[in-house]
Amino acid sequence: MPEVIDNPSLHRFELPVDGRVAFSEYVLTDGVLTVRHTEVPKELEGRGVGSQLARGVLDHARAQGWKVIPRCPFVNAYMTRHPEYDDLRA
Repeated sequence: MPEVIDNPSLHRFELPVDGRVAFSEYVLTDGVLTVRHTEVPKELEGRGVGSQLARGVLDHARAQGWKVIPRCPFVNAYMTRHPEYDDLRA
């Protein structure tokens, strides 16, 4: 299973799968990660790639001690469905 990678030069987390890249764009300010937009290529839809990406972003934020503002509707919905990430909400 591929790993979620932080690409700070593009301000996004990336998940490469089958030659495509799903990503979540973010802004990081003073230890608060604002997730602005998530995109999963059409070819990868329906395979759990978005959920894997969201989980990787949130796990990375937790490991860094960051709080999260999920402006992206997908990540917000993921956090709502997974209350184990409630402590990350800014």
